[in-house]
Amino acid sequence: MKLKDLIFTENKLGDLEIGGVTCDSRAVKEGYAFVCIVGAKSDGHDYYKNALESGASVIVTERDLNIDNQIIVEDSHAAYSLMCANWFSNPADKLKLIGVTGTNGKTSVTYMLKTILEANGEKVGLIGTIQNIINGEVFEAKNTTPDAFELNHMFAQMVECGTTCAVMEVSSHALEQCRVYNLNFEAAIFTNLTQDHLDYHLTMENYLEAKKKLFKMCKIAILNSDDEYYKEIAEGLDCKVVTYSAGDHSTYSAKAIKYKPASVDYEFVSDTHINHVKVNTGGKFTVYNSISALVCAVELGYPLDKSALSLLQLEGVKGRAEVVDCGKDFTVIIDYAHTPDGLKNILKTFRDCDHNRLTVLFGCGGDRDKTKRPIMGSIAARYADFVIVTSDNPRSENPSEIIKDIMVGMDGSPTPYKIIENRVEAIKYAIATAMKDDIIVLAGKGHETYQILSTGKIHLDEREVIAEALSEIN
Repeated sequence: MKLKDLIFTENKLGDLEIGGVTCDSRAVKEGYAFVCIVGAKSDGHDYYKNALESGASVIVTERDLNIDNQIIVEDSHAAYSLMCANWFSNPADKLKLIGVTGTNGKTSVTYMLKTILEANGEKVGLIGTIQNIINGEVFEAKNTTPDAFELNHMFAQMVECGTTCAVMEVSSHALEQCRVYNLNFEAAIFTNLTQDHLDYHLTMENYLEAKKKLFKMCKIAILNSDDEYYKEIAEGLDCKVVTYSAGDHSTYSAKAIKYKPASVDYEFVSDTHINHVKVNTGGKFTVYNSISALVCAVELGYPLDKSALSLLQLEGVKGRAEVVDCGKDFTVIIDYAHTPDGLKNILKTFRDCDHNRLTVLFGCGGDRDKTKRPIMGSIAARYADFVIVTSDNPRSENPSEIIKDIMVGMDGSPTPYKIIENRVEAIKYAIATAMKDDIIVLAGKGHETYQILSTGKIHLDEREVIAEALSEIN
């Protein structure tokens, strides 16, 4: 493919035949275009010489490198995304693309949408945190939203196998780094915005601005009007804006909500619709997740009754309020809650259920926003009857120092707690000391089957640990 077909240029290099596109100097081969991207930890401009030595025929850069074969652009992130899309002949344009963004709920909403759309005859691809699904085949997910090259490659695979719709989680990192730059979304959903990723965005204002970018790329914005940031998300949008809530004053509302430990029931209501909805997952967050997916379906022209009925077939999402079958007189829940709001939601959900003790086991990630650690400690102490503080993904940090940060938020609380740094030992302790009718929430890992330590990634599947703990009890 000629360079001018990948990126607009009046440069004499436009007729160069390009053999590939990459932003990783280690992946460069003869005839490639290398795009210099400024990342969080490294700057691709520092590696252009490596790329040239490996055979790159052109360097796309944000600054003059004083070389002949360079194309200078204002934003290399955006240029890279455009080049990747062009490399694969813009496959996203051949798909009905739906994006979901927000701090919590993205994964659940995308799975609900996939279920609804398939019930309405669409062939659906999914891109998200847990896994990517193309033509029924499951692929490991490295990031919530992939790199632009990988993303467009997946879109191309979807188109090739006849996929009609692509449902994807869109992270704030991806929006800030232009991974989805210039894509056209039929609809985009905003779930909520609470504290997270401040190690990257630094302020909630920056985090909000990153999220807002998605709604300038869609035809229909579907917004949670119960969220405190709703008005700021909606401000200045040129697309159609519809809202949903668990109350009043929105385009679509959930009314007469009934909460049960493993399900929710409600009436889906608008000026033109009313329909009963039941979802086999508990919690108020399930109401918000499911109504947002149903609103999206209705706005895209799918029948509400058929769409609502399809949610009854959804068995749940791995690591999202996942009930583990223990065969005991207590209940164990695995959930991905790793933010203050996520932890609060999951604990409030099961606190409202009949129980003896509500135990929460959690930690906080290393090399991430430290300010949320005491907040999560305070939430755990407030909503749980017993707290086990342990390790999450400590990464390069000392786990004991992370735990100290968490404990600041529990200082002065009467809620009993125990600190067990080793997560496997902590889970086994929780199982071994469980009483009749206890509910144990293992928070933070969810679908993950690994733990990231300073020495690298190790295998840790909490389901396996639970099974081992139960066998030791037996």
